[in-house]
Amino acid sequence: MRKLIIASILLMFTNQIHSQNKKKKMNTIQPPVAKIVPKKLEKHGNVRTDNYYWLNERENPEVIDYLNKENDYYNLSTVHTKEFQNNLFLEMKSRIKEDDSTVPYLYNGYWYITRFETGKDYPIYSRKKGSLDAKEEIMFDCNEMAKGQSYFNLSGINISEDNKYAAFGVDLVSRRQYTIQIKNLETGEILPVKIENTTGGSTWASDNKTLFYTRKDPQTLRSDKVYKHKLGNDTSKDEMIFHEKDDTFYTFIYKEKSKKYLIIGSTSTLTSEYQILEANNPDGNFRIFQPRVRELEYSISYYEGNFYIVTNADKATNFKLMKTAENATSKENWNDLIPHRKDVLIEGIEIFKDYLVIEERSNGLNKIQIKPWNGSGDYYLPFNSETYTCYTTSNVDFNTEILRYGYQSMATPSSVIDFNMKTKEKTILKEQEVLGGNFNKNNYTEERIWATAHDGTKIPMSIVYRNGMKKDGKNPLLLYAYGSYGSSMDPYFSSTRLSLLDRGFIYAIAHIRGGEDLGRDWYENGKLLKKKNTFTDFIDCSKYLIAEKYTSNKHLYAEGGSAGGLLMGAIVNMAPELYNGVIAQVPFVDVVTTMLDDSIPLTTGEYDEWGNPNEKKYYDYMLSYSPYDQVKEQDYPNMYVSTGLHDSQVQYWEPAKWVAKLRVMKTNNKQLFLDTNMDAGHGGASGRFEALKELAKEFAFLFDLENIKK
Repeated sequence: MRKLIIASILLMFTNQIHSQNKKKKMNTIQPPVAKIVPKKLEKHGNVRTDNYYWLNERENPEVIDYLNKENDYYNLSTVHTKEFQNNLFLEMKSRIKEDDSTVPYLYNGYWYITRFETGKDYPIYSRKKGSLDAKEEIMFDCNEMAKGQSYFNLSGINISEDNKYAAFGVDLVSRRQYTIQIKNLETGEILPVKIENTTGGSTWASDNKTLFYTRKDPQTLRSDKVYKHKLGNDTSKDEMIFHEKDDTFYTFIYKEKSKKYLIIGSTSTLTSEYQILEANNPDGNFRIFQPRVRELEYSISYYEGNFYIVTNADKATNFKLMKTAENATSKENWNDLIPHRKDVLIEGIEIFKDYLVIEERSNGLNKIQIKPWNGSGDYYLPFNSETYTCYTTSNVDFNTEILRYGYQSMATPSSVIDFNMKTKEKTILKEQEVLGGNFNKNNYTEERIWATAHDGTKIPMSIVYRNGMKKDGKNPLLLYAYGSYGSSMDPYFSSTRLSLLDRGFIYAIAHIRGGEDLGRDWYENGKLLKKKNTFTDFIDCSKYLIAEKYTSNKHLYAEGGSAGGLLMGAIVNMAPELYNGVIAQVPFVDVVTTMLDDSIPLTTGEYDEWGNPNEKKYYDYMLSYSPYDQVKEQDYPNMYVSTGLHDSQVQYWEPAKWVAKLRVMKTNNKQLFLDTNMDAGHGGASGRFEALKELAKEFAFLFDLENIKK
């Protein structure tokens, strides 16, 4: 017995030594230190010193070497989580129905279907003529097309009216510069035409041989030119039919739902303009619908001799619906159909032969209004939850009483529903399957709660957690937000999120200003010289969650991507003590330098969102919150920062420079990782399963901080 006790003590001592050695080894992993090359940047008499400006040099081998060293540091530092990452990946993948398909929709005599096959990463696009029982015609098998590519994305499939040709765009780099090609669907032949540097989208004229498309500026990637291509011609003969010369606008072309008109759109953050041309007259001249007027926004839909216009004309902040005859399209001819309402935002419309459908938002929630043209009585689709999202989906047929829409909530998988607008009967065509046998939506609680901001404004949050949660301040909580461009972050279902919820995490979305969640004013009060409301709203939501003991600062985590990554950068400078960890995906953090460089994609088109720093008042305001410029000597939370080398929206060097500066400025030894996907861009890896591996990294980062091992 005594020998057994001694052996046990020796074993414990040995294990302790091994554990100490492991910790010692972890502590010896040193992060890379980026070299300092001071560069003076002067504007409005203000001089900034950027020590890491050299990281902008994408082709510089030293830059690539530094990014690889950061990746090595991340991988070595997290080697103890690799098995868990893989298990998380397999767990999330196991919930996904691999042999899945979309609900078919009927368009111009064909049923169109997108489906996935077991074990394959990419979609297969197919169609069936006349009946769902007809033989399947595979248009594009992206699994075959993606072979040998580190990145692949097919976009903008567009079928000619005679159903013979399909134009499509392919991106092999992840910079959203697509090459348009054309496939003969009758013979399977892909024509030799290759149109480079496009948006990927295109539209056919009614003659089935004229294809319109939009090209990008090769440097800024702004879509600025509309071209016309004739089948059989070399692309060098393509005619430019419109050049958008204002570098704060981008342009596009499409065919409206009735197929009567081709429409060229030009839009900036605050202003829009459209041109129209009959689709059966592709060689005719486009004519202006309503000339652009600063801060006049409008969109147009055509039906039976009239255009229906969703617009903010006449100070309609939340937009209204107007109508005008197709031969009298300028603003003085527009008449109100649904007037402006202070508490209701009109987000869009769908037009049918007998019904007008209006998508609205009030009190932060989506609503769908049905309005019969014969005036027999308007009504709204009924929804009971207070954390749901609803939206119209594929409604391509005029002559139908069926509205197709989608519905989901934080705990309810997404459904595709056909609603008979005459009988008010609904048919659930498909509900997202969550495989594994363990999911039951009744095991989760959804809440809508409101925090009070510094100025007294009530900020809503959508929240979900597993039943039985106690408000004792010990729950790990992940708070997500975006808060820019008027993009609303509606509550949505995620099967991957279950990996957090089932391990005790609470998940919350903060509907902060800068989005359009509570109407247009919500957006206006979170942009330009009011941008800081976005950051303080998030901080106030965080404080509320702590005060109400949903969590504590030892267990609160924050997440945001792109402009939401800017949000992350701002909050860790302003209130780092509130968070144990932060995930910043492709973060836009070097605001001032980027917005002063009009050669970078998207910059000039963003002036109405952030301000033009060539004007001193905007420069000073941006500088006061720009995360990279405001890094200071203080403690920072644990941070996982991700980016893509080929990102065209937030260039990789922004997060790279930010992390480099944080390394030398932060005063504690908490984790700081930069993880660069050397093959991808803004959206991360291509393929539905590769993306899960990136998500598994984020979850493993959170679980490691919470000491959750499995």
